[in-house]
Amino acid sequence: MGLFSFFKKSDKVVQENTIDSKDLLGNNGTDQNSDEEVETKLSFHPDWDVPQEQKYIFNFLANELEPLKPNQLSLSSISIEEDRFGKWHVRAFFRSSLSEAIELGEIELFIMDKDDKLIASKRFDFKALGTIPAKSARPWVFEFEKPTIQVDEIPEDGWKLAFNLVSLREHQLELDPTWEEQLPAEQKEELAKIVKTLPKLNDTEVNFTGLQAKFMNNGSLNVSIFIRNGHSKAINLEQLPLEIIDARGKQIAKGSFKMDPVLTVQPNSTKPWTFIFPKELVNPKGADLSRWTARVT
Repeated sequence: MGLFSFFKKSDKVVQENTIDSKDLLGNNGTDQNSDEEVETKLSFHPDWDVPQEQKYIFNFLANELEPLKPNQLSLSSISIEEDRFGKWHVRAFFRSSLSEAIELGEIELFIMDKDDKLIASKRFDFKALGTIPAKSARPWVFEFEKPTIQVDEIPEDGWKLAFNLVSLREHQLELDPTWEEQLPAEQKEELAKIVKTLPKLNDTEVNFTGLQAKFMNNGSLNVSIFIRNGHSKAINLEQLPLEIIDARGKQIAKGSFKMDPVLTVQPNSTKPWTFIFPKELVNPKGADLSRWTARVT
């Protein structure tokens, strides 16, 4: 199997990224809290026929691994090799200190440099690793194609393979401090419930979903919108050109909003925000707000 050729006698474990298993599995499959140390035993995929020399290398690397605490999952980074197509082959152990076997789905992984700067990211289907036995360490090669890499050269010492914890948690409501202070608890809870009912975003999707629209006595139109960020990174909005389309399909307001200070929406989060269209930018004649849409123009 080609995977074996990537592990060398000169390899060593360089970094560890460890998370609590509940961040990935919720409360399922976790043991009771304990300060005991858990040694992880080397585990091979059942389909592998491992040559004896490679077993020696894997055992040597596995013996270097530090014990884990109960209920932890870990990525033990070893080395990176670049092929002639610019693809990075990242050698690592995926480890579990759980007392039962687990099988995982899609997880986004980061490569971070020694200053914790993101230099590569990609989603992997962990089903390919097979069932991970209890208290075990499975060697694997994670392949990062050139478009997933943000730098020109393999990082020096201090890099690590890491779980993207933002991608592991549920999409959540983010409130600006002014909203946090002014809204009563019941309204915050209601907003959080609405966010949970909205369609799931794609990994790179930014979406604007209408929440509330109301004509004011002075002729202006106040529009509250959910700004939804599916990215694993925060987005910053400096200028936002918006139009409002009513139930008839007619444009009833159009304007461009300069965000000062810049409006930031955190990764995998939805932030509500209110935009006020002054009277001169509003066309209220025959407007039907029983259903409406906010569009970025």
